[in-house]
Amino acid sequence: MTAPAQGHVADGVHHFPIRVYYEDTDAAGIVYYANYLKFAERARTEMMRCLGVEHEKIRRDAGVVLAVRRATIDHLAPARLDDELQVTTRLIAAAGATVTLAQEVRRGSDVLARLELIVACLTTSGRPRRLPPALVAALASIFRKDQHMVSEHAH
Repeated sequence: MTAPAQGHVADGVHHFPIRVYYEDTDAAGIVYYANYLKFAERARTEMMRCLGVEHEKIRRDAGVVLAVRRATIDHLAPARLDDELQVTTRLIAAAGATVTLAQEVRRGSDVLARLELIVACLTTSGRPRRLPPALVAALASIFRKDQHMVSEHAH
């Protein structure tokens, strides 16, 4: 895999490579179901890094943190030890204090898992706060015209 460690953005989608290690699998060599959430989290973190809005930077500069409010996952097929996977992250919407993302874990052209997440923007004390303008601008930079509009003022 030739992608940089933080992955890359193409056509409004962030692509992040993952290899399945022994620690990711159960006794049968199949990826343990909860590890898909870990793979997705790594991909979202690297997408933020790719956009220049790392979690620590927005905490320090804007006084906010991002927390998963809701996650749904549909497991379609198993990943196995040593598989080379790709986690894609697509922005669905960013408005008010939330970001909605769609993620897929793929092995080649096969979709192994689909996730949809609502990520909330919170103050460091846990209160909801509107998305910072720098984060909205960074997310808008990967948005394609045929997707929903990103707005820091939408409800």
